[in-house]
Amino acid sequence: MALQRGLSRCARFALQFSLDSGCFKCRAGAKRHLLSEDLVRLQDFQLKKLYTARHLPGTKSHFFEALNQKMERNELILQEDLKQVLHLCQSPEDMVTVRNAIYRYHEVNPNSTYRFGPLFMRLCYELRMEDVALGTITDQKLKGFFSEKTSFNIMMDMLFTKGSYESALKVMREMKSQGITFSKETFTLVFATCYKLNTPSSYHICLTLMEKGQTKGNPIPTQAYCCAVALALKQNDTKRAQIIYYQILNKNNRLCGNLKVLMLVLAGSIEDAVAYLKKTLSSKSPSFIGKLNISQEVVDVLREKSVGGPWEVEAQEVVMQLQEAGHVIKQSMDEMLCHTPQGKLRPLGFFDEEKKRQRNSLKTSTLLSQ
Repeated sequence: MALQRGLSRCARFALQFSLDSGCFKCRAGAKRHLLSEDLVRLQDFQLKKLYTARHLPGTKSHFFEALNQKMERNELILQEDLKQVLHLCQSPEDMVTVRNAIYRYHEVNPNSTYRFGPLFMRLCYELRMEDVALGTITDQKLKGFFSEKTSFNIMMDMLFTKGSYESALKVMREMKSQGITFSKETFTLVFATCYKLNTPSSYHICLTLMEKGQTKGNPIPTQAYCCAVALALKQNDTKRAQIIYYQILNKNNRLCGNLKVLMLVLAGSIEDAVAYLKKTLSSKSPSFIGKLNISQEVVDVLREKSVGGPWEVEAQEVVMQLQEAGHVIKQSMDEMLCHTPQGKLRPLGFFDEEKKRQRNSLKTSTLLSQ
């Protein structure tokens, strides 16, 4: 019980310290990240770093010195050594030791079942060292060290956040070469990256991966499909955009509604776009569901494309109705497409797991004493 209370105090201290020192601000301040916090798990990682530092016997500098000497003597790097150094790293200088330990550990334990990859990626995310992360995850000497999709997804999210879209596709190709199955988050990251690049090549990559994913029965989320629709529209392929759009199962959301209007307008179907907007305005859905909010960007395109046409007056009228009802918003299509999905809240996941282990250990000790 005393140990559990101590752990709870440590959790509270770690959380307060992290909030005061700004440790949690790095993702909050990032732009256009596509992975939710419950997938990146950066806060959990930062809390565990604080916990490791508080319970380290001796000083951090002594630990790093001992580990470097161990590698100089060509001694075995243990799993616990690598765990600790990953959770104690705080600077580029520390990262040199971390990478040396990773290479040494993988050389001796190429088939290790412990998943160090996500820990290293979270460390690079925290320290904003995406170049180090990219060079490490694509190094063929470490093939097999990053053996799960989480590492690659976090890496691509880092690069997407920094606007390094070509590098993100390089990571995707490495992921494919290692035969790692794409998750729904992978499809979102890759399709959003292709949308940002907006080139014939990236469009081809997006369509190819979509077809292969559908053939294999891989889950492709709405956000990924929407990025593909937007990319098709940017590439002036309205017919393909419509085909992709109607493959989306759940279209009852702001993003899909805006995409539909934009798609109809760019396809020259002003009449259908106006009819759709009128229908949403007159919808008798419950107040808690709300009406469709239209981006000012989409409204501007509708106005521009309807000028001089037979539906100009109707288009202007429906736009005025939307504005008067407060359903025209400043949020751009890019912001809607590249939003961060809302994940499950896991504020102190590591400490919850630690408490559970302590309770199980206490029960076992009690049974043995009986």
